[in-house]
Amino acid sequence: MARVFWTAIAIALVFSSWVDGFEGYYEHQFNETELSLLEAHEASLSYAGSNLLLVGLTLVQNAAAKGAVCLDGTLPGYHLHRGYGSGANSWLINLEGGGWCNNIRTCVYRKKTRRGSSDFMEKEIYFTGILSNKAEENPDFFNWNRVKLRYCDGASFAGDSEDETAELQFRGQRIWTAAMEDLMSKGMRFADQALLSGCSAGGLATIIHCDEFRGLFPMTTRVKCLSDAGLFLDAIDVSGGRTLRNLYSGVVGLQGAQKNLPQICTNHLDPISCFFPQNLIASVKTPLFILNAAYDSWQIQSSLAPPSADPHGYWRDCRLNHAKCTAPQIQYLQGFRNHMLNVIKDFARANQNGLFINSCFSHCQTERQDTWFADNSPVIRNKAIALAVGDWYFDRAGVKVIDCPYPCDNTCHHLIFR
Repeated sequence: MARVFWTAIAIALVFSSWVDGFEGYYEHQFNETELSLLEAHEASLSYAGSNLLLVGLTLVQNAAAKGAVCLDGTLPGYHLHRGYGSGANSWLINLEGGGWCNNIRTCVYRKKTRRGSSDFMEKEIYFTGILSNKAEENPDFFNWNRVKLRYCDGASFAGDSEDETAELQFRGQRIWTAAMEDLMSKGMRFADQALLSGCSAGGLATIIHCDEFRGLFPMTTRVKCLSDAGLFLDAIDVSGGRTLRNLYSGVVGLQGAQKNLPQICTNHLDPISCFFPQNLIASVKTPLFILNAAYDSWQIQSSLAPPSADPHGYWRDCRLNHAKCTAPQIQYLQGFRNHMLNVIKDFARANQNGLFINSCFSHCQTERQDTWFADNSPVIRNKAIALAVGDWYFDRAGVKVIDCPYPCDNTCHHLIFR
């Protein structure tokens, strides 16, 4: 069953890459390809026959008056499933991911998709993994109020600008604010516990907004943040260039994100550097948990060895399947892992922070049931991700675990693209 499921994902990935290339949108292989398919609710569609929780879309009705709109001017939205019992006053906010748009062309394309317009969003999505309502699938958060905030701005909820000629609204920061105000009015202001989480571009947004989220609540409320697959590194690609920095330069400049990035960073670094989480994490005051694959599939495919940096295709097979990497390529990827471990050193020194870095070729592990909490989930020291996060959140144990280097971990759910 699992093999069929991941084969379907791989086929979908190839197809979506081809479609996006055909649309002239493949440029950096960044948007609507790997990222969208590696995230949870797309994956969960393969389980459509199962008894899964479907949660409807709520549009933020007063958002337009605040200018808090998607790229195309439509209302932003979220999916909310109410908590009960011991979780009635606990809130988990999950920020959707899905890449970024860095120029007019890619943003215009994006506004015709669910990543840029609520007109194209699914009216219902499946809640799995950290959003599941079953105790056996999500032991610590199953009965909380669980929210999935949809992503339709293309700058990790950080921009505030517009382009009238192209009819584009870059209002991620306003969407964040309007959504939080709406949820506070629906009971979140009474929370005694809250967790902000997100995967990929949503994981980056979690880091950017973590202290803001803390500021919504009284100090008596337990507030923490969880970034899944959001540790994007300012790394040199295989051609010696900086593919991801070039992309972020466009995102920050076009969308006016500079004024919404943490000042503690922008006071001494340029705004592009402050869009990289490696320059933010050590100064986040709120307890933060970083969950990341040491060999993040998206970063390998789209930041380290994208086709634009590999014109002769030397990295193509390795990019799609880690088992086809040559010894020098694996050595290069070990260097990427070392870079990641170096970046988190200062962050890891703070007792309040948590860490789970596993040596897998994957991306986004909290929203997929098989990687979050299942019989064969990835583990470090015999502890699954869900239990590690729960132990950290509830102060049952300190959690700072780093896997041994590839290929030592046989519990990984590696992503393979065909």
